[in-house]
Amino acid sequence: MPCLNITFAKIISMKFPSPVSVQFISELIGAEVLGNMSATATGINEIHRVENGDLCFVDHPKYYNKCLNSAASFIIINTKEVAIPEGKTLLIVAEPFEAYLRIANHFRPFVPSEKAISDTANVGARTVIMPNVFIGNHVTIGNDCIIHPNVSILDHTIIGNNVVIQAGTVVGSDAFYYNTKKNRDIWYKRMESCGQVIIEDFVEIGAGCTIDRGVTAETRIGAGTKLDNMVHLGHDVVTGKNCLLAAQVAIAGGTTLKDGVVLWGQVGLSKTLTIGNNVTVLAQAGVGKDLPDNTVHWGSPSEDALTKKRELIWIKRIPELWKKVMESK
Repeated sequence: MPCLNITFAKIISMKFPSPVSVQFISELIGAEVLGNMSATATGINEIHRVENGDLCFVDHPKYYNKCLNSAASFIIINTKEVAIPEGKTLLIVAEPFEAYLRIANHFRPFVPSEKAISDTANVGARTVIMPNVFIGNHVTIGNDCIIHPNVSILDHTIIGNNVVIQAGTVVGSDAFYYNTKKNRDIWYKRMESCGQVIIEDFVEIGAGCTIDRGVTAETRIGAGTKLDNMVHLGHDVVTGKNCLLAAQVAIAGGTTLKDGVVLWGQVGLSKTLTIGNNVTVLAQAGVGKDLPDNTVHWGSPSEDALTKKRELIWIKRIPELWKKVMESK
């Protein structure tokens, strides 16, 4: 087996094999082009992760300004009645979501696997692959890893060195991400996932975990992070280094954990949050807002843990206080 030297430079979006002209994109999706006609697109991304050179789409007036003022260079949109920011290109189509799907399927089409370990997979030295493991197309696994039975590692996943993945875990499944329109027979239409999962060095993942790939960018688990059994990471979740996630933690799409975060059992995090460095969230908490560095939280909705404990003490005293009120009448 080869000795792999894996580096983890940030991969922000699904990149095209080479820059693509506006003319090619417009012909592919049947778009009218307004604005910069000479630029070239380098990748496709969704609004939470866009960078310069990216294509993104918007199909609802509520999000027009956010998309137009984002870092995206190319915007697939369903109206001409907007100001075109300097240097940007608009691609006008009736159904931007359908145009996005056409681009995603063109540049990263679904390719069925014909064997348990793809010929395009690259596995490092001294890595142990146990029976009934599935490794998909264009997967890279580093050195000294242990992949236990019945693990599925799906297309375009990158795994570093000294990683352990316990039995039954799925890495790289499609995002739970749907375009919703009530004027069609099928209300929820899946947004094709053309991103990936990146697992850095010395990560350990428990049994029965599920880790979704990025929609157009990446889901990333930072070096030294440990996941207990039955943990779920949604699309585009990014954890920092040395995080600890106990059993049945669930993290919704687009949320970022900074370094040293500890989430105890059955904690749930809502989407697109930022959890600060060295935050601890106690068991069964439900988190719906960003959390600052070096704090401890508990409850649902979560609050500062000491404040929440004081509240419980007062709640337990309500019968006693009520009795005193009634006796004083």
